[in-house]
Amino acid sequence: MSEVERLSTGIPDFDRLLAGGIPRGFLVAVTGEPGTGKTIFCIHFIDQGIKDEDVCIYVTTEESRQSIIRQAAQFGMDFQAALKRKKLIIIDALMGLEDQWSLKSLEVEELLDKVIEAKKALGYGRARLVIDSLSAFWLDKPAMARRYSYFVKKVLSKWDFTILAVSQYAITTSDAFGFGVEHIADGIIRFRRYVRNGVLRRYVIVEKMRQTPHSLTMHEITALDGKGLILLREAGERKEDVALPRSVVERLVRAKAEREKILPGEEIPKEEGFNS
Repeated sequence: MSEVERLSTGIPDFDRLLAGGIPRGFLVAVTGEPGTGKTIFCIHFIDQGIKDEDVCIYVTTEESRQSIIRQAAQFGMDFQAALKRKKLIIIDALMGLEDQWSLKSLEVEELLDKVIEAKKALGYGRARLVIDSLSAFWLDKPAMARRYSYFVKKVLSKWDFTILAVSQYAITTSDAFGFGVEHIADGIIRFRRYVRNGVLRRYVIVEKMRQTPHSLTMHEITALDGKGLILLREAGERKEDVALPRSVVERLVRAKAEREKILPGEEIPKEEGFNS
């Protein structure tokens, strides 16, 4: 059996939880509530790709391009220089700008067209893609989340991308916006946050990673200026200690499934035009 090629996340301690990194060609769901560290994790992944001379593309739907550049700079990562050297393209899907690397609408077909255009512009070879967040593309039609996620994975798998697809979670229930990317993802990295003794603490756990003997332990994390995401220690709490009661979760799931019944006429986008 051939050895699995792995891409470093840019965080050495986190790579050790994954037997060295994320397998090449995987689509990994990066999930969690707002403010838990998902974007910082994605910035590390892209910064490492720049260092490794990979093709790097970052799609931002909830912050502007300039905001991503400023966040990277805060942690000592020079995305502005990478943009100038054509080692990185940041596709802005928030501001509605008129430049080449902006999206005018949150449509999956437009997203895929623009990502493939960016890949061609940067050159062929091993590529890293962040979509932050993918759930933004189905917020007004959550029943389509799984279909859209599958479509994105199917089309982009032909272009040698290793993908981090961010999925936002509701603050009140930790409930995903649509049954989507986690169902088709090759891996799931979940970020969490809890208040303990009046202090906000953030955690991360690898819930799934195919072809990988990964850690099953939740770790406490923090973010430091000039360094970025840091793993502090294994968490004292278990996932079960901080989860909602089973009866509450079951009611939420039943209500959610009822809300998200696929409407008549909803169809997956056509794949024509994405192979050239």
